[in-house]
Amino acid sequence: MRLLVLSDIHANLEAMEACLAALPAHDVLVNLGDVVGYNASPNEVCERVRAMGSSIVRGNHDRACSGLTDMAEFNLIAAMSAQWTQTVLAPENLAWLRALPRGPLRSGELAGIEFVHGSPRDEDEYLLGASAAAANLRMPGHADTIFFGHTHLQGGFAYGDGRIRPITPVFPTDEGIVEFTLPLAQRERYLINPGSIGQPRDGDWRAAFALYEREGDAPAQVTFYRVPYDVAETQRRITSAGLPERLATRLKLGR
Repeated sequence: MRLLVLSDIHANLEAMEACLAALPAHDVLVNLGDVVGYNASPNEVCERVRAMGSSIVRGNHDRACSGLTDMAEFNLIAAMSAQWTQTVLAPENLAWLRALPRGPLRSGELAGIEFVHGSPRDEDEYLLGASAAAANLRMPGHADTIFFGHTHLQGGFAYGDGRIRPITPVFPTDEGIVEFTLPLAQRERYLINPGSIGQPRDGDWRAAFALYEREGDAPAQVTFYRVPYDVAETQRRITSAGLPERLATRLKLGR
């Protein structure tokens, strides 16, 4: 079984199209949310995601941009982009965003795997450190492998023998399409972030996603990918839409 996991596209059409062109063969596709927000192509991205027919869990920007929640927890730039998105979303895309399910999400064909936007205990929690990750991995009733988004940081955490360790992909080069494969130990539990397609924040500007593979009784593995895209065109769309310049400049910095 080959499971493709995408997250945090954030209305970045160019990054999404570059990833779609680079996707490896897969059997199942799951999206961890934040389809919209920040970038300037919300309708185009919504239409492509809807056409893929994947399982998807809602993100906080999906809620805010569709009017389900207010923007009290957003910084000024995030709030400005969400307000702009509300004004341009087509009615059918607005209705689709409002109907997205809250995580955790499970699928009968994916035993032992769970999908969230923020964390298992709170869809808006940022899993940025070991203590928060350990608290979630110790929770009873959850899967041994949990895919999460929200932080825009590719990697995650592994938990075993009472200890937690960070997972940080190491790529051979900072150019082109690259990948890093992580074998998963059978006696460990995992929180895995595929990274953000539309606005990476780990210092690597390239779009990110991940592929989970499991075959019979063999150990599972996760391959992390980074894909270059036309950042200049995404930046042009942002400035042409009148969105804050910071949203354009940060893309090339991966911050």
